[in-house]
Amino acid sequence: MTHAFRRRARNIADHAILISGSVLMCLPVYGLFAATTHAPGTPMQPRLDPGGAFVANYSAFLTSSAGFSGDITVAAMLWNSFVLGAGFASLKVAVSLLAAYTLVYFRIRGASAIFAVLLLTLMLPLESRFLPTYDVVAQLGLVNTEAGLIFPLVASGLGTLFFRQFLLTVPDAMLESARLDGAGSWKFFRDILMPLSAPTAAALFLVLFVNGWNQYLWPVMVTSEEATYTLVRGMQFFGRASLPGLMLAILAIVPPCLLVILFQRQVVKGLFDGSH
Repeated sequence: MTHAFRRRARNIADHAILISGSVLMCLPVYGLFAATTHAPGTPMQPRLDPGGAFVANYSAFLTSSAGFSGDITVAAMLWNSFVLGAGFASLKVAVSLLAAYTLVYFRIRGASAIFAVLLLTLMLPLESRFLPTYDVVAQLGLVNTEAGLIFPLVASGLGTLFFRQFLLTVPDAMLESARLDGAGSWKFFRDILMPLSAPTAAALFLVLFVNGWNQYLWPVMVTSEEATYTLVRGMQFFGRASLPGLMLAILAIVPPCLLVILFQRQVVKGLFDGSH
């Protein structure tokens, strides 16, 4: 009886700590959100009481023009952010999986050295490559384009590492069975490895989507036309203490947070368990 009581007390204490930490982390964001639900003219400061102007405020804000030229709306910036995040994540996952497949299943001379170089790129901050990358993008005429935003950031040493470690756990018997059935390299990759890699790919996609959604410095460098601005880039149009500025901050925070909250179990399973 005493042992069961102690175990239950420990569980209650653990849950209390987790709940308290979650509340402390979410409370500032909720305070800002509650402030944006009050009518315009209300002092913009964090508060706990929600107002009744949520629908009116956000519907008008999404369709309002932004910037100095008025060439973009908040909804368009939201779409640009989604395109950047989704394109960034999709291409990174695809390139990383193909690179890992090549390193693991093909007899390439110096494969270990190539993989070591890929890992070294993890130690270089992204900002250190901006100037030469921008020069290449400008010479290709990709400034102020979606391709210029996405393609230079596609290579990923981290994604290749995750997929390589996963592919090394795939039994060699699968490859031998596929060869006995007459499957070539592409068929083996498409029909066997891709389905097996789906949990890892989905988890990595979500992490990379959030990373792409939050990109700021690279969009600042490669976009100068307001029609190409993302939500994060568009924050310069509004004051930090104004109602539009707070609503834009909420719109930039909520989508990636919701994705992580809704799919956190799949993220953990995909990154650490794969299909085991």
